[in-house]
Amino acid sequence: MTKAGLGKALLHPAAKVVLFIVALLPFAWLMYGAFTNNLGANPAEYLIRSTGDWTLRFLCITLAVTPMRVIAGLPTLARFRRMLGLFVYFYVVMHLLSYSWFDMGFDVADIAKDIAKRPFILVGFSGFLLLTPLALTSFNRAVKAMGAKRWQALHKLVYVIAGLGLLHFFWMRAGKNNFAEVAVYAAIIALLLGWRVAQFTKKKRLQSAPAVRGQLSKQ
Repeated sequence: MTKAGLGKALLHPAAKVVLFIVALLPFAWLMYGAFTNNLGANPAEYLIRSTGDWTLRFLCITLAVTPMRVIAGLPTLARFRRMLGLFVYFYVVMHLLSYSWFDMGFDVADIAKDIAKRPFILVGFSGFLLLTPLALTSFNRAVKAMGAKRWQALHKLVYVIAGLGLLHFFWMRAGKNNFAEVAVYAAIIALLLGWRVAQFTKKKRLQSAPAVRGQLSKQ
């Protein structure tokens, strides 16, 4: 398929429907496994870890939209970023609910104590708190109400959230000395954030170039 053909396909109304269904498949598979008792010896732990894994995966996919849009020259990819970001929030809510239900029995006092006592839970919960205003302001009305600059500044919290999510994932795997997956996610997030730093540096250099040339011409 040509770039023009792909761009046209991405603009099709059905494209978002397909993405929505595909993004729900992991959740549907987990629900199927839970109802058919097919989640292993410890279904609760499986659900908690799987929903956390999918949160981090969708966060990486969401962060990858802009680099893919620029590198591939497909501006239409931007129309999927909001939905992908909301699926990050959906899976982190499922992750939090799984922990609150299966580990803590929805005991608010015990949950609060556990968050304060265990650093990796505190870090994960902090990421959830920071992600909440991003989800609540992901709509056009919020952008208009806040103004583009303030909205963009708020949504830069996603970089902090990515770091917190990675740290949370690292601490969860540390108990089992399983760092292979952590290294993969760390490399992906570092690459995606590094690309943004490079683009920002390039933009600043281009903006400052006319001023430098103007000063040199006056000398």
